[in-house]
Amino acid sequence: MSAPARPPTPRQPSRPRWGLRLATGGAALVLLAAGVGHLLVTELESGIHRVDAFGGLDERPVASDRGVNFLVVGTDGRDKITPAQKRRYRLGGAPCHCSDTMMLVHLSADRDRASVVSLPRDSYARIPAYTTPSGRVRAAHHQKLNAAYAEGGPSLTVRTVERMTGVHIDHYLEVDFTSFMKTVDAVGGVTVCTTRPLKDRYTGLDLSAGTHALDGGQALQYVRSRHLDGAADLGRIRRQQRFLASVIHQVTASGTLLNPVKFGRVAAALLGSVRADRGFGAADMVALGQAMRGFGVESSEFVSVPVVLPGTPVKGLGSTLRWDRVRAARLFKALREDRPLAVRRPGRPRAVPVDVPPAQVRVRVLNGTHTAGLARRTYRALRATGFATTGAPADAGVQGARHTLIEYDPIWNRSVRSLAAALPGARLKPVARLGSVMRVTLGSDFRAVRPVRAEDPTADKAAGRAVTGAEVACS
Repeated sequence: MSAPARPPTPRQPSRPRWGLRLATGGAALVLLAAGVGHLLVTELESGIHRVDAFGGLDERPVASDRGVNFLVVGTDGRDKITPAQKRRYRLGGAPCHCSDTMMLVHLSADRDRASVVSLPRDSYARIPAYTTPSGRVRAAHHQKLNAAYAEGGPSLTVRTVERMTGVHIDHYLEVDFTSFMKTVDAVGGVTVCTTRPLKDRYTGLDLSAGTHALDGGQALQYVRSRHLDGAADLGRIRRQQRFLASVIHQVTASGTLLNPVKFGRVAAALLGSVRADRGFGAADMVALGQAMRGFGVESSEFVSVPVVLPGTPVKGLGSTLRWDRVRAARLFKALREDRPLAVRRPGRPRAVPVDVPPAQVRVRVLNGTHTAGLARRTYRALRATGFATTGAPADAGVQGARHTLIEYDPIWNRSVRSLAAALPGARLKPVARLGSVMRVTLGSDFRAVRPVRAEDPTADKAAGRAVTGAEVACS
């Protein structure tokens, strides 16, 4: 169910272009100082595909100078996909001409934080009344959120999202399958990681557990897959968030924002393959990149609108997701007020996502070193991060072990990976018929227990828990 919007205003006050102009001519000074000249901006500007996303809008939320809000829409457009790409990446069939992905991106006023709010495509939405191209007025009605684009394109999508969230949208960006692949290839591919094998026969995605470097086509498979587990679209949202965090890490860590040549290449691929509103120009894009030069993966945060599970079936629409009214209203209020969404704990080690929840892993700890009390401290640390420690910590039969050893029954070969993630560097030894309790013998190479957390996209998305980019990016 949609969250209550802020009181509408019939007319919007005029205001400067969201701070990137830096007063008259300010953006030009920033560009020249960075070595990005007028020629580059002109070339970028000529390649932008424009769309009228704000024409005729009324009853909009109040505009604010507390940051800037983008509505980023991914469509299923595949007109420029080659036959070979369609076969390889399973892109056959007729497009529905609807939005496949929708995100509300808020850049803070000081440009040191990006908040990405995923709007599930199956959200139960109220589409505002609108006039069709033929002049027929269609009354307000309920539909899935992704139908707004199919019915009325970008402008109806903006109207629907603004009224559901109460957030004033400053700019609109639209990406289709082709532009997505081009942009990924322009940044040199993107690295993603997974705690479990990912295989989806619908998209052709087939990744083993671990870390993978994806090109544009493979990345498209990754972010589109919805049939990997019971989490469906909520699981896909989590993967999209992880993907975006990896993009941010790659762009910032590689110095792209500091290098005019690299930045120009990426900006040209992006602006030359997306559709943008008429008010978002190349100079804005370049100035934004320069303003965010100190940006990093820890500067980003991700959340999905909190929903009520399970989904609600609606006649004629299928299964829909109702927003949690109270939590959704709280989320969008924080966005309007330019407040962080995720809890940041400086100095605290980042919990590593694991496939099997630590609570399902039974562990006994033995001290194979001469350090008194090490088994007891490790026992407590493993319990604190969620493992089912059992038996009293004790000394091993033989002291002086050089390497930490995890002994486990081979039937628990998935569970042991969760324990190994908490004990980096430990050696694994399968022992037939050992039973359900894994045995850890600490060696002199042991340093500390690393926190782990179960990867549960359904729980996180339903509760609307925000995470930082550092939490979801690869280690």
